[in-house]
Amino acid sequence: MVASHAGVSRATVSRVVNGSESVAPHLREVVMRSVDALGYVPNQAARSLVTQRTDAIALVVSEPQSRIFSDDPYFAGVIHGVSLELEAAGKQLVLIMSASGESHARVERYAAGGHVDGVMLFSIHGEDPLPAKLERMGIPVVCNGRPLGSSTLPYVDATNELGAENAVRYLFEQGRTKVATIAGPADMVAGIDRLNGYLTAVTHEPVIAYGDFTRRSGALAMQSLLELHPDLDAVFAASDLMADGALRTLRQVGRRVPEDVAVIGFDDNTVAAFADPPLTTVRQPIQEIGRSLARQLLKLAAGEQVESPYMLPTELIVRESA
Repeated sequence: MVASHAGVSRATVSRVVNGSESVAPHLREVVMRSVDALGYVPNQAARSLVTQRTDAIALVVSEPQSRIFSDDPYFAGVIHGVSLELEAAGKQLVLIMSASGESHARVERYAAGGHVDGVMLFSIHGEDPLPAKLERMGIPVVCNGRPLGSSTLPYVDATNELGAENAVRYLFEQGRTKVATIAGPADMVAGIDRLNGYLTAVTHEPVIAYGDFTRRSGALAMQSLLELHPDLDAVFAASDLMADGALRTLRQVGRRVPEDVAVIGFDDNTVAAFADPPLTTVRQPIQEIGRSLARQLLKLAAGEQVESPYMLPTELIVRESA
């Protein structure tokens, strides 16, 4: 129908609607005018058989729903960045939550079934076997954060270690003498790298408590630190939510911030600006991490080489807490 309306061959119509670059611009314009006039909608299943593309990209988040849809703005920021980039490229985002071995197996089956053109992996824990399994299936894969173990998969990350190191050095430059850290999970590369940054910069015996990037874990870790090290005068927390939890504990026990204890977080999300007092923090470009993940995956899916690691800068943002 479109071919006869446009006065071209069916093969030409097929090439235009499937995005081929081999059609002359004037013919492409004629075909698209006919498509609009007739209200034609391509059969996606048939189109996928011809192009071997689905125009769908999966973002697999290795966290439970309760974590993704919590008060942590980080997840929404990355997902928003991914969505913006894929929308601009005319691709569909498929969001998959995969926090267990059973759900990982479901992701493998889904990707192997040809339902997506590639997979972005986000919030990876430990030496997760899923990235390597997907790669062995021939599926384009890009990770958020350096995969632990011996993986050579491409990844996008922020300069977590350097950002943490700069934050701790700043505390010592401000005259603080005993700087503790509330570290992130030991099975996540962000937690590992930010702890390493602290260890590089600390000038005394390390003072460490662990959290899981949540506000509650930061409050509990701060309580433990004060009990064991009542003379501490500064804390670097590996996320803004944990730093905000630490601020709550310090208020409850009557410690003034920053007069008695200086506090620095990591992320620079909305939590930092509205904390009491406003939080000094290490800014990472959260939305740009998502955009970069999507750009790298689109290049990989198109058969192009990608830069890896693709590192984004961090920056210390000074507010009232330190």
